[in-house]
Amino acid sequence: MFFVLSKILDVALMPALWLVAVLLAAVLARGPRWRRRWQMLGLVLAFVLTQLSLSNWAMRAWERPAVRISQLPAGTFDAAVLLTGITENRQALRDRVYINRGADRLLHTLWLYRARKVRRIIISGGSGALNPDPRARTEARELAVLLRLAGVPAKDIWLEEKSRNTRENALQTRQLLKDHPEVQRLILVTSAFHMRRAEGCFRKAGLSVTTFPASYYSVLPSALSASQLLPNADAMVNWSVLIHEVAGYAIYRVLGYC
Repeated sequence: MFFVLSKILDVALMPALWLVAVLLAAVLARGPRWRRRWQMLGLVLAFVLTQLSLSNWAMRAWERPAVRISQLPAGTFDAAVLLTGITENRQALRDRVYINRGADRLLHTLWLYRARKVRRIIISGGSGALNPDPRARTEARELAVLLRLAGVPAKDIWLEEKSRNTRENALQTRQLLKDHPEVQRLILVTSAFHMRRAEGCFRKAGLSVTTFPASYYSVLPSALSASQLLPNADAMVNWSVLIHEVAGYAIYRVLGYC
């Protein structure tokens, strides 16, 4: 039930939907006074949601800061835990793997492995879809295909293919590690905006992790140009991701998941 409700909440928290609802209210308002109020609210909402500088500032405040590989604790970690959620199964051709803008999760995990900071990679994630295609590979297996193509030996790739959300990532990873007591030092890799919730879930599950954020949505303020003061569709994407994640984190905190 929680999984289904979370998908419904995803839709309700879409800023674009809010803007459409406000504009529709302005059209349907009976009196001129209320019509003007709804129109004003729509203008303010449209301005805020399309300002890249505002969304970038908010996202930078929420995302966990980047960590240099040289800043990681000395020694080699027993495993990197790579969280999924970065593959796409909406294409007709299934003879390859499709990755969205969160690809740095995979690439930076591979970087850690090649830098000999981790001995193996645990990929955690089954499917986040309400009705997963039984013919499709799990998200964990999709990423394993790419790691194998990158030359990572099969023995160094462990799969957790049951989890559907962040809490289950933590619980199922803990279950997997019960059979491997020798694996103690873990480094957690997920998107920077998602790291607060992920770290909280893993610690709540009793797993001590060092965090390694990846896949940033925000950029340095100096990277923004004056032209980006104009309405920008990327700003609405940032707000959508941020609002969804902040709400998810708050709900997890209330429920005691993180």
